[in-house]
Amino acid sequence: MLPTGPPIAARRTVSGVDAVVSVEGLSKRYGELTAVAEVSFEVGQGEIFGVLGPNGAGKTTSVECVQGLRHADAGRIRVLGLDPRTQVEQLRPLIGSQLQESALPHRLRVAEALDLFASLQPGGPPWRQVMQEWGLTPKARAAFGSLSGGQRQRLLVALAVVNAPQLVFLDEMTTGLDPAARRATWELIERLRDNGTTVVLVTHFMDEAERLCDRLAVVQGGRVVASGTPSQLVAAHSDGVTVRFSTSEPVGFLDRVPGVGSVQRRGDTVTVRGEPAIVARVGRALSEAGIEPDDMDVVRPTLEDVYLRLVGEEG
Repeated sequence: MLPTGPPIAARRTVSGVDAVVSVEGLSKRYGELTAVAEVSFEVGQGEIFGVLGPNGAGKTTSVECVQGLRHADAGRIRVLGLDPRTQVEQLRPLIGSQLQESALPHRLRVAEALDLFASLQPGGPPWRQVMQEWGLTPKARAAFGSLSGGQRQRLLVALAVVNAPQLVFLDEMTTGLDPAARRATWELIERLRDNGTTVVLVTHFMDEAERLCDRLAVVQGGRVVASGTPSQLVAAHSDGVTVRFSTSEPVGFLDRVPGVGSVQRRGDTVTVRGEPAIVARVGRALSEAGIEPDDMDVVRPTLEDVYLRLVGEEG
């Protein structure tokens, strides 16, 4: 059984879905340094919400304030209807956390750690089941200090979900994992969401964000500079698609195709840029003109392209 949260009526909604996290104007300073400046976002129930940004952007500080691990200097925060600044004891049993920098006693064994964490917050599935799901059973008797970096990371994520929390915070969860382990972890995170658990994921891996996140907030300089679904971000912060092909025939008629922004020609190479719908429209217009290039190439902007545009090449 999952822990029972506060009444639904106490929560706001995100596009008609209950908001389990609501952050308005969150600010945090360390002396003269402003780490977070008026960050606002909401996380809907049952979604994977990603927080993207370069090192030092304020991602981890923001998420730690939301969990009650740090105290915000200003702003309003509600998590499952609770204020993490004043109701952290009520909030703690309802959430799971995998921090960016975590460690366990080196002599503590994998099975002992899972058993201990499960006993502290009972109500989740049997800890041996969690150990099996996260591929840790072969290491049950291994000490934490003997694990590889990837195995330690996998254990720390497993400890975050062993109590079947309503909301899980994962900060750089796949750092140190090999490609196969990363994909296996992604599948487990997707399973968490499919079972109704809300996930807040801090990451700098674009493929991870694109694969997992229902919505994203891009943070730069302590501020949210863009938010939305991955496809919305790509559509709003890119120049659209590029269609490139070769022909010696005149193609001036493509300027009149709806959605085409530009047509450039260099020798026999034609480059057409515009909104996503131009792929089909340009193909149709070429076919009607009796031009059927066999080297047509479509380049679509990616989340990584958008990310670099928003935060800069050094991000």
